Amino acid sequence: MATPSGARGTARPATHNPHTASGDAPLILSGATVVLPTGTVHNGRVIIDGDKIIGAAPENAQVTDVTGHWLIPGFVDIHNHGGGGASFTSGTTDDVLTGIHTHRLHGTTTLVASTVTGDMDFLAQRAGLLSELAEQGDIAGIHFEGPFISPCRKGAHSEELLRDPDPAEVRKLIDAARGKAKMVTLATELPGGIDSVRLLAEHGVIAAIGHTDATYEQTVEAIDAGATVATHLFNAMPALGHRTPGPIAALLEDERITVELINDGTHLHPAALQLAFHHKGADRVAFITDAMDAAGFGDGRYMLGPLEVEVSDGVARLVEGGSIAGSTLTLDRAFKRAVTIDQLPVEDAVAALSANPARLLGMSDRVGSLEPGRYADLVLLDADFELKGVMRRGEWVVDPQLG
Repeated sequence: MATPSGARGTARPATHNPHTASGDAPLILSGATVVLPTGTVHNGRVIIDGDKIIGAAPENAQVTDVTGHWLIPGFVDIHNHGGGGASFTSGTTDDVLTGIHTHRLHGTTTLVASTVTGDMDFLAQRAGLLSELAEQGDIAGIHFEGPFISPCRKGAHSEELLRDPDPAEVRKLIDAARGKAKMVTLATELPGGIDSVRLLAEHGVIAAIGHTDATYEQTVEAIDAGATVATHLFNAMPALGHRTPGPIAALLEDERITVELINDGTHLHPAALQLAFHHKGADRVAFITDAMDAAGFGDGRYMLGPLEVEVSDGVARLVEGGSIAGSTLTLDRAFKRAVTIDQLPVEDAVAALSANPARLLGMSDRVGSLEPGRYADLVLLDADFELKGVMRRGEWVVDPQLG
Protein backbone atom coordinates (compact mmCIF):
# COMPACT_ATOMS: atom_id res chain seq x y z
CA MET A 1 0.00 0.00 0.00
CA ALA A 2 1.07 3.60 -0.40
CA THR A 3 2.84 6.01 1.88
CA PRO A 4 1.86 9.15 -0.02
CA SER A 5 3.42 12.56 0.47
CA GLY A 6 0.30 14.38 -0.68
CA ALA A 7 -3.05 14.12 -2.38
CA ARG A 8 -3.88 14.96 -5.97
CA GLY A 9 -6.87 16.46 -7.68
CA THR A 10 -9.50 19.00 -6.71
CA ALA A 11 -12.63 17.34 -8.07
CA ARG A 12 -15.60 17.68 -5.74
CA PRO A 13 -17.76 14.58 -5.23
CA ALA A 14 -21.46 15.15 -5.68
CA THR A 15 -23.69 15.69 -2.69
CA HIS A 16 -27.44 16.28 -2.93
CA ASN A 17 -28.23 18.16 -6.13
CA PRO A 18 -31.69 19.21 -7.33
CA HIS A 19 -30.46 18.89 -10.93
CA THR A 20 -29.87 15.16 -10.76
CA ALA A 21 -31.61 13.36 -13.57
CA SER A 22 -32.02 9.85 -12.27
CA GLY A 23 -35.19 9.39 -10.27
CA ASP A 24 -36.30 13.04 -10.66
CA ALA A 25 -37.60 15.22 -13.46
CA PRO A 26 -35.80 14.98 -16.82
CA LEU A 27 -32.88 17.37 -17.15
CA ILE A 28 -31.79 19.55 -20.06
CA LEU A 29 -28.18 20.76 -20.07
CA SER A 30 -28.44 23.74 -22.39
CA GLY A 31 -26.11 26.18 -24.13
CA ALA A 32 -22.92 24.11 -24.17
CA THR A 33 -20.63 23.23 -27.03
CA VAL A 34 -21.61 19.58 -27.48
CA VAL A 35 -19.32 17.08 -29.22
CA LEU A 36 -21.33 14.47 -31.13
CA PRO A 37 -20.19 11.74 -33.56
CA THR A 38 -21.65 13.83 -36.38
CA GLY A 39 -19.77 16.97 -35.38
CA THR A 40 -19.60 19.73 -32.79
CA VAL A 41 -22.78 21.65 -32.02
CA HIS A 42 -22.52 25.16 -30.57
CA ASN A 43 -25.26 26.30 -28.21
CA GLY A 44 -26.37 22.69 -28.06
CA ARG A 45 -28.20 20.69 -25.46
CA VAL A 46 -28.25 17.23 -23.96
CA ILE A 47 -31.53 15.86 -22.58
CA ILE A 48 -31.38 13.30 -19.79
CA ASP A 49 -34.21 11.17 -18.45
CA GLY A 50 -33.29 8.72 -15.71
CA ASP A 51 -29.98 7.11 -16.62
CA LYS A 52 -30.28 7.68 -20.40
CA ILE A 53 -29.88 10.43 -22.96
CA ILE A 54 -33.10 11.03 -24.90
CA GLY A 55 -33.89 12.86 -28.12
CA ALA A 56 -36.91 15.00 -27.25
CA ALA A 57 -37.51 17.14 -24.21
CA PRO A 58 -40.53 16.23 -22.03
CA GLU A 59 -42.73 19.07 -20.80
CA ASN A 60 -41.67 18.62 -17.18
CA ALA A 61 -37.91 18.84 -17.87
CA GLN A 62 -35.70 21.06 -15.75
CA VAL A 63 -33.21 23.28 -17.61
CA THR A 64 -29.67 23.97 -16.44
CA ASP A 65 -27.68 26.58 -18.36
CA VAL A 66 -24.13 25.43 -19.09
CA THR A 67 -23.26 28.15 -21.60
CA GLY A 68 -19.51 28.61 -21.98
CA HIS A 69 -18.78 24.95 -21.28
CA TRP A 70 -18.00 21.85 -23.32
CA LEU A 71 -20.11 18.70 -22.99
CA ILE A 72 -18.34 15.54 -24.08
CA PRO A 73 -18.96 11.82 -23.49
CA GLY A 74 -17.68 10.17 -20.35
CA PHE A 75 -14.22 8.70 -20.80
CA VAL A 76 -13.70 4.97 -21.41
CA ASP A 77 -10.42 3.52 -20.08
CA ILE A 78 -9.55 0.03 -21.31
CA HIS A 79 -6.21 -0.21 -19.47
CA ASN A 80 -6.11 0.82 -15.82
CA HIS A 81 -4.44 -0.86 -12.82
CA GLY A 82 -5.78 1.30 -9.98
CA GLY A 83 -5.92 4.69 -8.32
CA GLY A 84 -6.68 6.52 -5.11
CA GLY A 85 -4.02 4.45 -3.35
CA ALA A 86 -5.75 1.20 -4.33
CA SER A 87 -4.71 -1.63 -6.66
CA PHE A 88 -6.97 -3.63 -8.92
CA THR A 89 -4.45 -6.49 -8.80
CA SER A 90 -4.08 -6.91 -5.04
CA GLY A 91 -6.67 -4.79 -3.26
CA THR A 92 -9.85 -5.84 -1.49
CA THR A 93 -13.24 -5.26 -3.07
CA ASP A 94 -13.48 -1.96 -1.20
CA ASP A 95 -10.01 -1.00 -2.45
CA VAL A 96 -11.04 -1.68 -6.03
CA LEU A 97 -14.18 0.42 -5.57
CA THR A 98 -12.00 3.24 -4.22
CA GLY A 99 -9.85 3.10 -7.34
CA ILE A 100 -12.90 3.08 -9.60
CA HIS A 101 -14.39 6.10 -7.80
CA THR A 102 -11.09 7.98 -8.01
CA HIS A 103 -11.10 7.72 -11.78
CA ARG A 104 -14.79 8.60 -11.99
CA LEU A 105 -13.94 11.88 -10.26
CA HIS A 106 -11.68 12.55 -13.25
CA GLY A 107 -14.25 11.72 -15.91
CA THR A 108 -13.77 7.99 -16.48
CA THR A 109 -17.31 6.65 -16.41
CA THR A 110 -16.45 3.26 -17.98
CA LEU A 111 -13.36 1.36 -16.84
CA VAL A 112 -11.74 -1.99 -17.53
CA ALA A 113 -9.71 -3.22 -14.55
CA SER A 114 -6.24 -4.43 -15.49
CA THR A 115 -4.13 -6.91 -13.58
CA VAL A 116 -0.34 -7.31 -13.64
CA THR A 117 1.72 -10.46 -13.86
CA GLY A 118 1.22 -12.87 -11.00
CA ASP A 119 0.95 -16.55 -10.17
CA MET A 120 -1.74 -18.22 -12.29
CA ASP A 121 -3.82 -19.32 -9.31
CA PHE A 122 -3.66 -15.84 -7.84
CA LEU A 123 -4.73 -14.26 -11.15
CA ALA A 124 -7.61 -16.70 -11.39
CA GLN A 125 -8.69 -15.70 -7.90
CA ARG A 126 -8.49 -12.00 -8.81
CA ALA A 127 -10.54 -12.71 -11.91
CA GLY A 128 -13.27 -14.08 -9.69
CA LEU A 129 -13.34 -10.96 -7.51
CA LEU A 130 -13.24 -8.56 -10.47
CA SER A 131 -15.88 -10.49 -12.40
CA GLU A 132 -18.30 -9.93 -9.51
CA LEU A 133 -17.74 -6.18 -9.82
CA ALA A 134 -18.26 -6.45 -13.57
CA GLU A 135 -21.53 -8.30 -13.00
CA GLN A 136 -22.63 -5.47 -10.70
CA GLY A 137 -21.77 -2.89 -13.36
CA ASP A 138 -18.92 -1.26 -11.43
CA ILE A 139 -16.38 -2.11 -14.14
CA ALA A 140 -16.76 -3.02 -17.81
CA GLY A 141 -14.56 -6.11 -17.58
CA ILE A 142 -11.06 -7.41 -16.97
CA HIS A 143 -7.78 -6.94 -18.83
CA PHE A 144 -4.98 -9.41 -18.11
CA GLU A 145 -1.62 -7.73 -18.77
CA GLY A 146 0.77 -10.60 -18.23
CA PRO A 147 1.99 -13.16 -17.41
CA PHE A 148 2.19 -14.08 -21.12
CA ILE A 149 4.76 -11.44 -22.04
CA SER A 150 8.39 -11.30 -23.12
CA PRO A 151 11.12 -11.23 -20.47
CA CYS A 152 13.04 -8.98 -22.89
CA ARG A 153 10.30 -6.34 -22.66
CA LYS A 154 8.88 -7.05 -19.23
CA GLY A 155 8.78 -3.44 -17.99
CA ALA A 156 7.32 -3.39 -14.47
CA HIS A 157 6.44 -7.10 -14.40
CA SER A 158 8.12 -9.77 -12.28
CA GLU A 159 10.33 -11.84 -14.59
CA GLU A 160 10.19 -15.01 -12.50
CA LEU A 161 6.41 -15.11 -12.88
CA LEU A 162 6.37 -14.75 -16.66
CA ARG A 163 5.34 -17.71 -18.80
CA ASP A 164 4.68 -18.61 -22.40
CA PRO A 165 1.10 -18.12 -23.62
CA ASP A 166 0.00 -21.74 -23.50
CA PRO A 167 -3.59 -21.70 -24.82
CA ALA A 168 -4.69 -23.95 -21.95
CA GLU A 169 -3.47 -21.42 -19.39
CA VAL A 170 -4.94 -18.52 -21.31
CA ARG A 171 -8.23 -20.42 -21.29
CA LYS A 172 -7.92 -20.86 -17.52
CA LEU A 173 -7.97 -17.09 -17.03
CA ILE A 174 -10.84 -16.61 -19.46
CA ASP A 175 -12.89 -19.21 -17.62
CA ALA A 176 -12.04 -17.69 -14.22
CA ALA A 177 -13.36 -14.34 -15.47
CA ARG A 178 -16.82 -15.86 -16.09
CA GLY A 179 -17.42 -14.06 -19.36
CA LYS A 180 -15.99 -10.75 -18.13
CA ALA A 181 -12.52 -11.02 -19.70
CA LYS A 182 -12.25 -8.18 -22.21
CA MET A 183 -8.59 -8.20 -23.18
CA VAL A 184 -5.37 -10.17 -22.77
CA THR A 185 -1.96 -8.67 -23.57
CA LEU A 186 0.47 -11.18 -25.04
CA ALA A 187 3.91 -11.34 -26.57
CA THR A 188 2.55 -13.26 -29.54
CA GLU A 189 5.99 -14.36 -30.76
CA LEU A 190 6.36 -16.67 -27.75
CA PRO A 191 5.49 -20.39 -28.03
CA GLY A 192 1.72 -20.75 -28.11
CA GLY A 193 1.20 -17.07 -28.89
CA ILE A 194 -0.52 -17.41 -32.25
CA ASP A 195 -2.77 -20.23 -31.04
CA SER A 196 -3.67 -18.13 -28.02
CA VAL A 197 -4.61 -15.20 -30.25
CA ARG A 198 -6.95 -17.48 -32.17
CA LEU A 199 -8.42 -18.79 -28.90
CA LEU A 200 -9.08 -15.28 -27.64
CA ALA A 201 -10.68 -14.22 -30.90
CA GLU A 202 -12.95 -17.28 -30.83
CA HIS A 203 -14.12 -16.32 -27.32
CA GLY A 204 -14.71 -12.66 -28.14
CA VAL A 205 -11.77 -11.45 -26.05
CA ILE A 206 -9.42 -8.79 -27.43
CA ALA A 207 -5.94 -10.12 -28.17
CA ALA A 208 -3.55 -7.23 -27.58
CA ILE A 209 0.06 -7.28 -28.76
CA GLY A 210 2.31 -5.84 -26.09
CA HIS A 211 5.41 -6.28 -23.94
CA THR A 212 6.73 -7.95 -27.06
CA ASP A 213 10.07 -8.51 -28.79
CA ALA A 214 8.41 -9.60 -32.03
CA THR A 215 9.72 -8.93 -35.50
CA TYR A 216 7.67 -7.15 -38.14
CA GLU A 217 6.81 -10.49 -39.75
CA GLN A 218 5.79 -12.10 -36.46
CA THR A 219 3.55 -9.14 -35.68
CA VAL A 220 1.84 -9.39 -39.08
CA GLU A 221 1.21 -13.08 -38.39
CA ALA A 222 -0.42 -12.23 -35.04
CA ILE A 223 -2.66 -9.60 -36.64
CA ASP A 224 -3.73 -12.06 -39.31
CA ALA A 225 -4.55 -14.54 -36.52
CA GLY A 226 -6.93 -12.05 -34.90
CA ALA A 227 -5.04 -9.54 -32.73
CA THR A 228 -6.75 -6.14 -32.78
CA VAL A 229 -5.02 -3.90 -30.19
CA ALA A 230 -1.49 -2.64 -29.57
CA THR A 231 -0.86 -2.34 -25.84
CA HIS A 232 0.65 1.11 -25.10
CA LEU A 233 2.23 1.50 -28.54
CA PHE A 234 5.97 2.37 -28.55
CA ASN A 235 6.40 1.32 -24.91
CA ALA A 236 7.72 -2.15 -24.01
CA MET A 237 8.54 -3.10 -27.60
CA PRO A 238 11.52 -2.67 -29.97
CA ALA A 239 12.00 0.80 -31.40
CA LEU A 240 11.11 1.45 -35.02
CA GLY A 241 14.08 0.64 -37.24
CA HIS A 242 14.67 1.31 -40.91
CA ARG A 243 16.09 -2.18 -41.60
CA THR A 244 14.27 -4.10 -38.89
CA PRO A 245 10.98 -2.20 -38.49
CA GLY A 246 9.78 -4.48 -35.71
CA PRO A 247 6.23 -4.47 -34.34
CA ILE A 248 5.64 -0.71 -34.44
CA ALA A 249 5.55 -0.49 -38.23
CA ALA A 250 3.19 -3.47 -38.51
CA LEU A 251 0.88 -2.09 -35.82
CA LEU A 252 0.76 1.38 -37.35
CA GLU A 253 0.11 0.30 -40.90
CA ASP A 254 -2.70 -2.21 -40.35
CA GLU A 255 -6.22 -0.76 -40.17
CA ARG A 256 -7.38 -3.74 -38.11
CA ILE A 257 -5.30 -2.53 -35.16
CA THR A 258 -6.29 0.11 -32.62
CA VAL A 259 -3.29 1.50 -30.75
CA GLU A 260 -3.27 2.45 -27.08
CA LEU A 261 -1.37 5.64 -26.21
CA ILE A 262 -0.42 6.95 -22.75
CA ASN A 263 -0.60 10.70 -23.20
CA ASP A 264 1.05 11.87 -19.97
CA GLY A 265 4.13 13.63 -21.36
CA THR A 266 6.40 10.93 -19.89
CA HIS A 267 5.66 7.80 -21.90
CA LEU A 268 5.60 9.48 -25.32
CA HIS A 269 7.24 12.39 -27.08
CA PRO A 270 4.59 14.54 -28.76
CA ALA A 271 6.05 13.63 -32.16
CA ALA A 272 5.39 9.95 -31.46
CA LEU A 273 1.78 10.73 -30.67
CA GLN A 274 1.43 12.72 -33.88
CA LEU A 275 3.01 9.84 -35.82
CA ALA A 276 0.41 7.46 -34.44
CA PHE A 277 -2.50 9.74 -35.32
CA HIS A 278 -1.07 10.39 -38.79
CA HIS A 279 -0.85 6.68 -39.62
CA LYS A 280 -3.86 5.32 -37.73
CA GLY A 281 -6.33 8.15 -38.11
CA ALA A 282 -8.42 9.41 -35.21
CA ASP A 283 -10.69 6.36 -35.28
CA ARG A 284 -7.92 3.85 -34.46
CA VAL A 285 -6.35 5.45 -31.38
CA ALA A 286 -7.41 4.83 -27.77
CA PHE A 287 -5.98 6.96 -25.00
CA ILE A 288 -5.42 4.95 -21.81
CA THR A 289 -4.06 5.74 -18.37
CA ASP A 290 -2.15 2.51 -17.57
CA ALA A 291 -2.66 4.01 -14.11
CA MET A 292 -1.31 2.44 -10.94
CA ASP A 293 -2.29 3.05 -7.32
CA ALA A 294 -0.83 6.57 -7.13
CA ALA A 295 -3.21 8.03 -9.72
CA GLY A 296 -5.31 10.68 -8.01
CA PHE A 297 -3.44 10.07 -4.75
CA GLY A 298 0.16 11.29 -4.53
CA ASP A 299 3.88 10.57 -4.52
CA GLY A 300 5.33 7.84 -2.34
CA ARG A 301 6.19 4.12 -2.27
CA TYR A 302 3.74 1.60 -3.71
CA MET A 303 3.59 -2.06 -4.65
CA LEU A 304 2.79 -3.03 -8.24
CA GLY A 305 2.18 -6.76 -7.95
CA PRO A 306 5.29 -8.02 -6.14
CA LEU A 307 7.48 -5.08 -7.23
CA GLU A 308 8.13 -1.87 -5.29
CA VAL A 309 7.52 1.41 -7.07
CA GLU A 310 8.68 4.92 -6.21
CA VAL A 311 6.45 7.76 -7.41
CA SER A 312 8.18 11.13 -7.57
CA ASP A 313 6.69 14.25 -9.17
CA GLY A 314 3.91 12.05 -10.51
CA VAL A 315 6.24 9.67 -12.38
CA ALA A 316 6.20 6.00 -11.30
CA ARG A 317 9.40 3.97 -11.58
CA LEU A 318 10.54 0.63 -10.17
CA VAL A 319 12.74 1.05 -7.11
CA GLU A 320 14.99 -1.68 -8.50
CA GLY A 321 16.12 -0.88 -12.04
CA GLY A 322 14.21 2.36 -12.57
CA SER A 323 11.84 1.17 -15.31
CA ILE A 324 8.68 3.22 -15.78
CA ALA A 325 5.94 1.44 -13.84
CA GLY A 326 2.63 2.46 -15.29
CA SER A 327 1.46 6.03 -14.78
CA THR A 328 -0.35 8.33 -12.40
CA LEU A 329 -2.43 9.69 -15.27
CA THR A 330 -6.13 10.44 -15.19
CA LEU A 331 -8.03 10.82 -18.44
CA ASP A 332 -9.10 14.42 -17.85
CA ARG A 333 -5.39 15.30 -17.90
CA ALA A 334 -4.85 13.20 -21.01
CA PHE A 335 -7.70 15.05 -22.72
CA LYS A 336 -6.48 18.52 -21.79
CA ARG A 337 -2.95 17.70 -22.90
CA ALA A 338 -4.25 16.36 -26.22
CA VAL A 339 -6.10 19.55 -27.13
CA THR A 340 -3.83 22.19 -25.57
CA ILE A 341 -0.30 20.81 -25.98
CA ASP A 342 -0.66 18.25 -28.76
CA GLN A 343 -3.09 20.55 -30.60
CA LEU A 344 -5.43 17.74 -31.57
CA PRO A 345 -8.92 18.69 -32.68
CA VAL A 346 -11.34 18.28 -29.80
CA GLU A 347 -13.32 15.79 -31.88
CA ASP A 348 -10.23 13.58 -32.34
CA ALA A 349 -9.47 13.64 -28.62
CA VAL A 350 -13.07 12.70 -27.82
CA ALA A 351 -12.86 9.79 -30.25
CA ALA A 352 -9.65 8.54 -28.62
CA LEU A 353 -11.02 8.86 -25.09
CA SER A 354 -14.60 7.68 -25.57
CA ALA A 355 -15.92 6.42 -28.92
CA ASN A 356 -12.97 4.24 -29.96
CA PRO A 357 -12.49 2.35 -26.67
CA ALA A 358 -16.27 1.91 -26.42
CA ARG A 359 -16.26 0.33 -29.88
CA LEU A 360 -13.43 -2.02 -28.89
CA LEU A 361 -15.44 -3.18 -25.88
CA GLY A 362 -18.56 -3.73 -27.99
CA MET A 363 -20.37 -1.06 -25.95
CA SER A 364 -20.98 1.65 -28.56
CA ASP A 365 -24.71 1.21 -28.20
CA ARG A 366 -24.46 2.15 -24.51
CA VAL A 367 -21.46 4.43 -23.92
CA GLY A 368 -18.89 6.52 -25.78
CA SER A 369 -21.17 9.17 -27.29
CA LEU A 370 -23.89 11.65 -26.34
CA GLU A 371 -26.47 10.17 -28.70
CA PRO A 372 -30.03 9.33 -27.62
CA GLY A 373 -30.35 5.85 -26.14
CA ARG A 374 -26.88 5.89 -24.57
CA TYR A 375 -26.26 6.11 -20.86
CA ALA A 376 -26.12 9.64 -19.49
CA ASP A 377 -22.35 9.47 -19.02
CA LEU A 378 -20.79 12.85 -19.67
CA VAL A 379 -18.04 15.26 -18.74
CA LEU A 380 -18.52 19.01 -18.38
CA LEU A 381 -15.44 21.15 -19.08
CA ASP A 382 -14.90 24.89 -18.92
CA ALA A 383 -13.50 26.95 -21.78
CA ASP A 384 -9.95 26.05 -20.70
CA PHE A 385 -10.79 22.31 -20.74
CA GLU A 386 -10.71 22.01 -16.96
CA LEU A 387 -13.10 19.41 -15.58
CA LYS A 388 -16.12 20.94 -13.85
CA GLY A 389 -18.66 18.13 -13.73
CA VAL A 390 -18.97 14.39 -14.25
CA MET A 391 -22.24 12.53 -14.69
CA ARG A 392 -22.53 8.75 -14.73
CA ARG A 393 -25.79 6.96 -15.46
CA GLY A 394 -27.68 10.21 -14.94
CA GLU A 395 -26.18 11.00 -11.52
CA TRP A 396 -23.59 13.70 -10.86
CA VAL A 397 -20.34 12.15 -9.60
CA VAL A 398 -18.72 15.58 -9.62
CA ASP A 399 -21.41 18.22 -9.14
CA PRO A 400 -20.80 21.38 -11.18
CA GLN A 401 -23.07 23.40 -8.86
CA LEU A 402 -24.71 25.17 -11.77
CA GLY A 403 -28.15 26.68 -12.12
